[in-house]
Amino acid sequence: MSVSVRPRISLPMLFFLAVTAGCGSPESAPPVPDNSTSSGEEGSQSQIQLSSEAFANNAKIDERHTVNGDDVSPALSWSGAPAETVSFALICDDPDAPSPDAPADDPWVHWVIYNIPADATSLPAGLPKELELSTVSGALQGVNSWPLENVGYRGPAPPPGSGQHRYIFRLYALDATLQLEAGASKEELLAAMQGHTLAEGKLIGVFERP
Repeated sequence: MSVSVRPRISLPMLFFLAVTAGCGSPESAPPVPDNSTSSGEEGSQSQIQLSSEAFANNAKIDERHTVNGDDVSPALSWSGAPAETVSFALICDDPDAPSPDAPADDPWVHWVIYNIPADATSLPAGLPKELELSTVSGALQGVNSWPLENVGYRGPAPPPGSGQHRYIFRLYALDATLQLEAGASKEELLAAMQGHTLAEGKLIGVFERP
């Protein structure tokens, strides 16, 4: 007569099996990092609702606003800014450049604009590529990452075949008008905003070229 013997599993082995099983679940997978430009201030919250008629959040940007079209800035609108807001600033960059599979350490900058007045709730499409905007009273534009013609907005222009890129628009509500000259870089704007950010809003558009 044969007798079957059930193998004994030690407590350490049970613990190991439970941990490895949990690691394989979809819920435990790490989120995709968002290394786009944020103010980095602990007190700020993404509470501003930022939107555009040119694209929905996480949807394709209309080609009119890209290198394939007229390359003009999209219309933006927002709500929910704190009552203490004195001015707004906006940065748009591409954290996936030059390729989502091998992004650079610093996102490619597409737009820098600041000292937007506190009573503004929108920006019209097609803002001129000027340092001082007459169409948005008091607003100044900085430089983007292009070596030439780098004032104001430059639209998505990902390398062909590099896959889908994210273009992240961040609007910052500030408690001051920044003492910053026109033509500032993204880094200069972020430094000037330190200690002044009340709230943030984020809108993501996507675009790729085959």
